[in-house]
Amino acid sequence: MPVREISIANRYARLKFDRRAVVRAVRLLDAHRPALRVPPARTFPGELSLVFLSDAALARLHADFLNDPSPTDVITFEGEPALGAAGEICVSVDAAWRRTQSVSRPTSSHRPPKANRAESAAFSTELTLYLVHGWLHLAGYDDLVPAKKRAMRRAEARALALLRAHAAIPGFVLRPPARAR
Repeated sequence: MPVREISIANRYARLKFDRRAVVRAVRLLDAHRPALRVPPARTFPGELSLVFLSDAALARLHADFLNDPSPTDVITFEGEPALGAAGEICVSVDAAWRRTQSVSRPTSSHRPPKANRAESAAFSTELTLYLVHGWLHLAGYDDLVPAKKRAMRRAEARALALLRAHAAIPGFVLRPPARAR
């Protein structure tokens, strides 16, 4: 499979990351498709678009395209390979942050990780998991019925293990919110 073009749109002003690290992670997933047990027929060639959004922005997409206004963590849109589009993965930065906080410190406020390395690593892993989840949807995995959901969770674990083994989990950081004057 040729190296795909990857476009990244960061619509979450406080999120900072190295775009090259995100591209490297996706390219590792692409290169290790057999180890991730992706069926050969599910190559989803073409440009892959990644978008980082707030809960509110992702909920609007959820309502507009899936008739469900509830918040979600990831929405994946299949592309049109004949037009050179593999698809688009939209992830909620807020959902990743909340999930990280509920696991590490249930009583925590919405402060962004800065001093605590373990908290920053957990946030980076959670946001990467959302990208992996979307990538697996494009690769043919589904999570709507229990058996398929279990298979997807196993594939997510394999993908994260692969990225960890290659030291390829991108570092994501939230800057503190601007202070009101």
